[in-house]
Amino acid sequence: MRHRNRFLQIALAFLLFLQTGNLMSTQTAVSTEKAYEPSPRTDQNSMLAHAQLLEKAKQGRIDIYFEGDSITRRWGTSDEQYKHFLENWRANFFGWNAANFGWGGDTTQNILWRLNNGELDNVNPKIIVLMAGTNNVGKKSPEENDPRVDNITQGIKAILDLFRQKSPKSTVILMGIFPRNDNMAVMPIINAINQRIAKFADAKKVRYLNINDKLADKDDKLFEGITNKDGLHLDIKGYQVWADALKPIFKKLLGPPAKTDRAPAPTGDPSAQKPRT
Repeated sequence: MRHRNRFLQIALAFLLFLQTGNLMSTQTAVSTEKAYEPSPRTDQNSMLAHAQLLEKAKQGRIDIYFEGDSITRRWGTSDEQYKHFLENWRANFFGWNAANFGWGGDTTQNILWRLNNGELDNVNPKIIVLMAGTNNVGKKSPEENDPRVDNITQGIKAILDLFRQKSPKSTVILMGIFPRNDNMAVMPIINAINQRIAKFADAKKVRYLNINDKLADKDDKLFEGITNKDGLHLDIKGYQVWADALKPIFKKLLGPPAKTDRAPAPTGDPSAQKPRT
């Protein structure tokens, strides 16, 4: 009996080893998902956020529409933990009717899905600011025949095409993907993508803006205080660098900010909202 129990223990341990190995392989592998094909975030929190953004798109007046992932979202969110970012947002953009439609964790294909499902319908902003692609890059070191440069470039192009379809009169400010220092090995991928997407600018309806030389040194190492400790998400200093680059463009296209602002109220992370008592 003891030998049998010992055999079962060894067998179970082996199965657990195989399962763990498969899980680790899944977590570290470069995604093969097509960055240019819309794909939803199906978790309940993302669906609730999508519903909030659909309502937000129908409210107030939106002259500047920010689209992206968590780097964009945190700047103009109502979340208590990011209230200092919202103060910075208002200090820079009040009077220009700017609204934030970023959602944390989104890839280009997730953004495409949200745009395809109503978040830009009938908004017709004068300016759209897009910063997307870093979640597709991730922090996995480059591999042989790494598909990310081609894939992500196509994903960003698909978003631009959708903007043109849904809001043809808008001027799009396409941001270069910001440096990330959680794994410096991915910077050649980011730089290669930025070189390619810069070519999407047409000097008319698409303007390319790369501020990476203001965020990091020539070796792509972020300047002190630009991001928080994760080496990815911007801190106040980084957001102000971004704002300083955007405001002259906004002023040229829209004129100086008004004394009042008609943008819809900021939204936040549904999971972070305190239940009503």
